[in-house]
Amino acid sequence: MLFAHDTECGLIAAAALVNTAGDQGEALPDVAALDAFFAEHGWSGRHEHTEAELRSVRDLRPRLRRIWHADTDEIVAIVNGLLREAGALPQFVRHDDEPYHLHAVPLDAPLATRMAVEAAMALADLVRSSELGRLRVCDHPDCDNVLVDLSKNRSRRYCDAGCGNRVAVTAYRARRAAARP
Repeated sequence: MLFAHDTECGLIAAAALVNTAGDQGEALPDVAALDAFFAEHGWSGRHEHTEAELRSVRDLRPRLRRIWHADTDEIVAIVNGLLREAGALPQFVRHDDEPYHLHAVPLDAPLATRMAVEAAMALADLVRSSELGRLRVCDHPDCDNVLVDLSKNRSRRYCDAGCGNRVAVTAYRARRAAARP
C-alpha cells in the first residue's frame, strides 16, 4: 500500500466518477446507476436516491476532471475550494468495520459534498507527498479516461475500460501480420 486506505479509495472513486462522463457516454444516466456507483465504491452515509442528488454528483465531475489536466498550483486551488465550500473539518471516524480514518464532513452531508471532500482529502495527500504524477490520462489514443497509478513502479498507462488489452491485441495482430509470408 502506497497511501492510506482512505486516500486510495478516495482517489479511485474520484477517477471513476470523472470517467462516468467520458468517451463511452453517460455512465450515470439515472438514479439506479448512481445507486450502483455508490455501492461499488463503498460509500456510506446519506444517499437520497433522487434526481437532484444525481444532478449534483454529475455537476462535480468537470471540476474533478480539471485536476487531471492542471498544474500543482491549480490543483491546490481546486482542493482548497472544495474543502472550503464544504466547511470541511477533518476528524477521525470509524464505521463499517473500517479502522480509524479521516472524514472531513459528516456522513449526513449531501453525497456530492462527501464525494468532493473525499476526493479533495485524497488529493491533498498526493500534493503533500509530491505524487501528483500518479494522476494520468489513459495513453490509448481514442480514450480520455483518467486514472490513478497506484503501482509501486509508476508504470500504469491505461484506464480500466480495457484500453491496455486493446493495445496488446493490436500489437499482437500487427506482429502476426508482419510474420506472415
